[in-house]
Amino acid sequence: MNIAIRKLDAAADDFAATLKALLAFDASEDAAIERATADILADVRVRGDAAVLDYTQRFDRLSADSVAALEIGAEELQAALAQLPAARRAALQTAADRVRAYHERQKQECGSDGFLYTEADGTVLGQKVTPLDRVGIYVPGGKAAYPSSVLMNAIPAKVAGVAQVVMVVPTPDGVRNQLVLAAAAMAGVDRVFTMGGAQAVGALAYGTATIAAVDKIVGPGNAYVAAAKRRVFGTVGIDMIAGPSEILIVCDGSTDPDWIAMDLFSQAEHDELAQSILLCPDAAYLEQVEASINRLLPTMPRADVIRTSLTNRGALIKVRDMQQACDIANQIAPEHLEISTEQPQYWADRIRHAGAMFLGRFSSEALGDYCAGPNHVLPTSRTARFSSPLGVYDFQKRSSIIHVSEAGAQTLGRVAAELAYGEGLQAHARSAELRLK
Repeated sequence: MNIAIRKLDAAADDFAATLKALLAFDASEDAAIERATADILADVRVRGDAAVLDYTQRFDRLSADSVAALEIGAEELQAALAQLPAARRAALQTAADRVRAYHERQKQECGSDGFLYTEADGTVLGQKVTPLDRVGIYVPGGKAAYPSSVLMNAIPAKVAGVAQVVMVVPTPDGVRNQLVLAAAAMAGVDRVFTMGGAQAVGALAYGTATIAAVDKIVGPGNAYVAAAKRRVFGTVGIDMIAGPSEILIVCDGSTDPDWIAMDLFSQAEHDELAQSILLCPDAAYLEQVEASINRLLPTMPRADVIRTSLTNRGALIKVRDMQQACDIANQIAPEHLEISTEQPQYWADRIRHAGAMFLGRFSSEALGDYCAGPNHVLPTSRTARFSSPLGVYDFQKRSSIIHVSEAGAQTLGRVAAELAYGEGLQAHARSAELRLK
């Protein structure tokens, strides 16, 4: 049975409205989830370890006498790493090395040492950059394992200089994924607890007798985790509230259509709400990709998920030319943008909004998910218009440095006093004036 993926034409009168409807994602909060999350967080805040144990037994069917018993020691992490098959360990090591190398470069480029400069009167101004003290990373568990998420969240934190990285990962029925534990060992995670859900977020945010409160929580999770992160924001920092995964492919028709079909599948297989869109000026090529989709779909183990995703939220869009494709791409502001064309940099220069750009026919988005090096934690749901990928800068904070000289106080004091009087803040003005000669 052929898939009923939308075929749109950017020249159609109703295209703008149709595209808006296609991109719309109902991120409205589920009232039941919000109530349950609020109750769990309040309970963890009051009862601490006892509440964490109760919810871990209830939701993950994992009994323990103490939260300390939920911690996985460094020895077990190292043992998991040592026991990996050679090929898998080599792949994990390559991915970790590349992620670390990229973020080390990022640290250098984002001014991790801060800056100072001295004005003519001796006043010194600048900025000091310091890492966060303690960070919590949430790694999903249960049906799937995500060692790549461990690397992408923990390594930039460590590169930034975070002293302690605490990982929480649910282990339903006590089943521990060895690849996830190995990734934690390789990334330098300091502590690992087998807990998940809103209770884990609450423990990280508020602290318990066993777990010290962190400064920031990063990493993906289910609806309860997202709701909990939203609620604890302000008490701690968070990375983002991520929506469904997205891929937008801009193609000039020169790439093997099977490759493009599979790239669309690579996001559609995440879940039924994922979005995969192709923009191309060549109508015949769009038909070739559609044929590839229908031929390849039955070979996919997650064919049902892919079918639902492409049917409900996917599209093959005919554009006037490549410039219009870039204009639409900027409007969509996708999480992942593949520019599968000749001279991809030419078109990349015309893109303003994208979480990550994959340039050229050989840059499949899947490489970015695992081992290219740049972070795979990316803004979704058009937030790439104002947000950036997770990076070293997310684990650092900046303090302004103001060292005013006696001479500088004479000039700045008069300016500050004048403005303070204008605002009706006399103590501000007098504070500045007292230092005037």
